[in-house]
Amino acid sequence: MSTENEGNPVPPAPSAPPVPPTSPAAPPQAAASDGGESPTTPIPPVPQGAPAGDPYAAPRGPEGSWPPPPPATPSYADSGAGAGAGAAGAGWGSSYDQQYQQHQPYQQPQTAPKKGSGRGGLIAAVLVAALVAGGLGGGLGYTLAKNNDNLGSTTVSASADGGATQVKRAAGTIAAVANKALPSTVTIEAESTNGEGGTGTGFVFDTQGHIVTNNHVVADALDGGKLTATFPDGKKYDAEVVGHAQGYDVAVIKLKNPPSDLKPLALGNSDNVAVGDETIAIGAPFGLSNTVTTGIISAKNRPVASSDGSSTSKASYMSALQTDASINPGNSGGPLLDASGAVIGINSAIQSSSSGGLGSTGQSGSIGLGFAIPINQAKYVAQQLIQSGKPVYAKIGASVSLEDSSNGAQITDSGSGGAAAVESGGPADKAGLKPGDVITKLDDTVIDSGPTLIGEIWTHKPGDKVQVTYKRGGSEHTVEMTLGSRVGDN
Repeated sequence: MSTENEGNPVPPAPSAPPVPPTSPAAPPQAAASDGGESPTTPIPPVPQGAPAGDPYAAPRGPEGSWPPPPPATPSYADSGAGAGAGAAGAGWGSSYDQQYQQHQPYQQPQTAPKKGSGRGGLIAAVLVAALVAGGLGGGLGYTLAKNNDNLGSTTVSASADGGATQVKRAAGTIAAVANKALPSTVTIEAESTNGEGGTGTGFVFDTQGHIVTNNHVVADALDGGKLTATFPDGKKYDAEVVGHAQGYDVAVIKLKNPPSDLKPLALGNSDNVAVGDETIAIGAPFGLSNTVTTGIISAKNRPVASSDGSSTSKASYMSALQTDASINPGNSGGPLLDASGAVIGINSAIQSSSSGGLGSTGQSGSIGLGFAIPINQAKYVAQQLIQSGKPVYAKIGASVSLEDSSNGAQITDSGSGGAAAVESGGPADKAGLKPGDVITKLDDTVIDSGPTLIGEIWTHKPGDKVQVTYKRGGSEHTVEMTLGSRVGDN
C-alpha cells in the first residue's frame, strides 16, 4: 500500500472568491408606438463591476459581457519543499488560477420589422400596463403591510440578532462535538532555518501546554527552526519540540507561556473502536484552519508504512485506523474523534490516487482513504516523550525484508550495515529464529509482510509476551517471545 504523509507546506489560504454584485433590475422594454412597425428594442447592457473601492467587486470580463466570469477553481500545486511529505520538494499548496472562462455578451435577438394589424403593439401596451399595475399593487401591498405591522401578522421572522449561536445543539451531535473540541485544537506552523516549512494540526494533551501532533509536522522546526501554534480564537503561541518519534510519527511540542485555561481533549480507547463507528476529523487541510469533516471507521489494524517519498526519508509504521472522513494535507497531527468527542486517533497519512487529484497539477487530496495512529499507542509514545524526550520501541531483534509480500515477513540474511540479521541474545535469537524464517502471525494477527510485522510489534510495549508463528522449510512453528526494547530513532 502506498501512502503519503500530508503535512506539507501550505501558503496562507486564499481569500474567499469574490461575490458578483447584485445587478439592478433592467427597465421594462419599451412598447412599440406605431402598431408594431419598429424593431424590438435591444436590452440595455447590464452594469459591470462594483462601485470604486468596493472590496468585494467581482472580476470584470470582456466589455459588455454578462454574467461576469466565475471565480477560478482551486488547483493544488507544488509550492516548495517542507516537512514530512514536503521534504521531497513536492509541497502541498493552494492557489487560484487567474484564468476565467469567457462568456459571449448577451444580446436581445433582433427581429425583422413586420407589418400587421397593430396587434403586437396592443399586446405590448397591455403588458406594460400589467407591469405597472403589478408594481403599484406590490408597492401598495408592502406599504399596507408595513403600516399595519402592529395589527397582527401571519408570518414568522427569525430574530435579527439570534443567529446560529442561539440555537442549542443536542449533546452527541456533530455540531456539539465540534463546538467542544475545536477550542482545544491548534494549527501548527513549522519553519526551518532556511525558510522552508509546512502547516499541520495538533491538540491539547494536558494543562501544562503539551500539544500532540505528528513527527512529520514539526520536522522542519528541528535544529533551530521556528514553531508556532494558533488556536481557533486567533491567539498564537511560540512553541518548542519536547520530543519526537520518527518511527511512530508522533511528536510532542510545548507552548511557551501557555494560557491557564487549557482544556485537554478526552482520550478514548482505540481498542474498543468498531468498523462503522462515526468519526470526526479536525484539522487545517490545505491551510484552511479549524475544518471539521465526518465519516466512519472503515477498517482497523490496517498496516501502513508512510513517508514523504524522498530518497532520504525513513518510513513510519503503524497498525492504523482507516477512515473515510475527508483528510487532506494539513490535517496531519489533528485528532480523529468518536461520536462522543473522545480522541481515538491522530490523523497521519492518506492514500493518494495516481491521477494527481484536483487540478492534476500537484499532490492529490482526499479520496476517502485516511489513516490515523490509534490513540492507545500515541498516548504511550507521548508520555514517553514528555518524560524523557526520546521514544522507546518494542523489538524482536531481527532484521526483516521490507519488500511487498503476501506470504509473511522473512528474516533477511544480513542486517543493516552488515550486522547480523538475528541479534545475538535478542528476543528472536532466544526464541530460536534464524535467517530465512518467515513470520506469518504475531498472536492472532496475520503477518503478510515486513512492514506489517513492524507496525504490529510497535503496538506492544517492551516486555510484552507474544506468540510468534513462523515457517521454516515448509514446516510451521509457534514460539513465545518476550519483546525487547530500543531507545531512540537511530
